[in-house]
Amino acid sequence: MEKTGKTDSLNCSKKVVIRRYEGLNEQEVQRIFSEGMEEMVTDTAVRGLRHHPESLLLYLAITVSCLWVSWWVIVLLPVAILYARYFYSLRTTNSCTKRALSTDMADIEHFYMKAPGSCLWVALLDGAVVGLVAAMQRSPEVVELKRMSVDRRYRCCGIGMALGRKVLDFASAQKYSKVILGTTNYTSAAHNLYRRLGFHCVGVTNGYHADSTGPGPSLLERLFYRVRHHHYELKVQHKENMD
Repeated sequence: MEKTGKTDSLNCSKKVVIRRYEGLNEQEVQRIFSEGMEEMVTDTAVRGLRHHPESLLLYLAITVSCLWVSWWVIVLLPVAILYARYFYSLRTTNSCTKRALSTDMADIEHFYMKAPGSCLWVALLDGAVVGLVAAMQRSPEVVELKRMSVDRRYRCCGIGMALGRKVLDFASAQKYSKVILGTTNYTSAAHNLYRRLGFHCVGVTNGYHADSTGPGPSLLERLFYRVRHHHYELKVQHKENMD
């Protein structure tokens, strides 16, 4: 752990370079994206629990209803509930990751580099890829910030801020009027980053279902996988309007 900490401190003092994605970066980009998605499992299953009082009340009701069974059931039930939350969070997250790795993250050139009004960038430290972010056109006026992820070994080095600003500069240059993003992340660091970039939360969807194209969540998924989807927007300031 000490070795990792020293490496991070050293790298944080170096200049971060943001440039357009190239095909040679594919494996590193996919790795960083996948590892970032893995972190969402614990984030949703454990950290997100305190943000859903309705789920806590439901779990409490289930526990109380089992009082007549046996004391050891009461002891094991909270463990079983946490396991179920982790299981369904893992299954849903893995499904989202596989879907992304078989669509846009499998063909970045097609979805981002050749698509009009879209792009994907990587962050480099000493020539190594340590982060990524994408911009995808949603309409002639709106672009979406997507796939932002930073290698966990290089967090708190300003990489996320540099990647976010790149998208905002791109939006201004492309004459977009608005940048949007959506996140189910519960970590305060992520939301603080969006606010520092100038985004404002304009809505929250409770009980968000990640796979909108599927048949919908099962009863157990509704019971043990419940997330909030935060919707952020930023109105683009064009340079000619800032004089």
